[in-house]
Amino acid sequence: MTAQTLASEDRPRSWLGEARATLLLALPLIAGQVGQMLMGVADTVMIGKVGVVPLAASTFANTLLMVPFLFGIGLLTSISIKVSQGRGGQRHDEVKDALRNGTWLSLAFGILVLLLITATIPMLGYFGQAPEVVKAAPVYLCLTAVSMIPVMVSIAWKNYGDALNRPWLPFWILMAGVMLNIFLNWLLIYGKWGLPQLGLEGAGLATLISRCIVVIALYKWLTSAKGVKNWSPKRWWGMWNGTEFKKLLGLGIPVGLQLVCEVGAFAAGSLMIGTIGVVALAAHQVALTCASTSFMIPLGVSMAITVRMGEAAGSSEEGDRVCRLRRILTGGWAYGLLLTGVSMTVFIYYGYWLAAQIVTAPDVIELSAKLLVIAGIFQLVDGSQVISSAALRGMGDVKIPAWLGAFSYWGVAVPVGAWLAFQKDLGAQGVWWGLAFGLGAAAVMLGLRSWWMSGKINDSPSDGCN
Repeated sequence: MTAQTLASEDRPRSWLGEARATLLLALPLIAGQVGQMLMGVADTVMIGKVGVVPLAASTFANTLLMVPFLFGIGLLTSISIKVSQGRGGQRHDEVKDALRNGTWLSLAFGILVLLLITATIPMLGYFGQAPEVVKAAPVYLCLTAVSMIPVMVSIAWKNYGDALNRPWLPFWILMAGVMLNIFLNWLLIYGKWGLPQLGLEGAGLATLISRCIVVIALYKWLTSAKGVKNWSPKRWWGMWNGTEFKKLLGLGIPVGLQLVCEVGAFAAGSLMIGTIGVVALAAHQVALTCASTSFMIPLGVSMAITVRMGEAAGSSEEGDRVCRLRRILTGGWAYGLLLTGVSMTVFIYYGYWLAAQIVTAPDVIELSAKLLVIAGIFQLVDGSQVISSAALRGMGDVKIPAWLGAFSYWGVAVPVGAWLAFQKDLGAQGVWWGLAFGLGAAAVMLGLRSWWMSGKINDSPSDGCN
């Protein structure tokens, strides 16, 4: 398959054709997101069997790594943007530069995270955790911090493959890594096949080994697969280009900050609910688990939208670019409404049953069911805002959306939630209504901006297509 075929093989023009192409790209991305969540569940279950302290220590360590991990995901979205736009315009050198400099960026960020976490270890006692948890965490935290280097590189290379519309093999490689991680957990946590029983440290070592093997497999694929090697640089480890490196940072940093702002708003909600009581916090965790799981579906669609909008925005075919961008965008919105509409229905009508499958305390189940009704309502706006934001990223518009997102989460969601919870005595439900209002504000503002930008891209006037 030639590079030209790769760039033009799926260039439908009808609305249904664009929607079908988006779905085909989104399926492995959705599956990949769900698979990564399952790996987290598997780790929790397997570590939990060792004891409460190891489980608490792993939760503490993963919490410390969550913010840099999410920021890294946003930062490396810049690779998807640059590669998809370069692919759309048949600019081979731009694609190769994005991969080479993106690889250096992922390595640098992974090393930076490792250094920051290493510097944090002597201060673990200041985070207010139980002494036994602080004592158990350092080795596991160090191992998972080291594994941030290969995981950042694997994210960069997977983004590259996705942007070339070649998502399936990276997906299978990552899923094989998930299975390998579970198998290595079994060997190293419990000491099977004559290996030492390492407990929590075994889980950290299993994570590091599996992530390194995933990187090796992705590198082999990128350098040998016919569909991608024509777009890959011959000199992978050549000197990085300062100009291109700055462009990646300019695209990636606002996206990373936007993700951190959103997650931070939910973390603030958790802290507010924690002051209300144990039942409220437990119900919040149940509802958040359900909502986070269902969110993986529109998130996968949004990742596909970034790639497809980037390819269309970078296309040299001026005549139908606006039409194509808006068809991809409206198709993404349609998928988002359809898929989140299903989860909304499940949460509203079967929320009590869902909560009962997770906890047994009647008061927690009852409150969880009420929160899931609110979660079902904000599923619609959450799916819409993440797709609109992804569309803007594909068009290279990242700075203003980041400000809009920050305002929605910290100017609307958190203060409105606090007001409803504590001034209007709505408790945990008030916090969740605040989150719903914040996500609704983000959906409206980002939706309007994405539609406006799709008609303005490269100052190309809209031709009135629908």
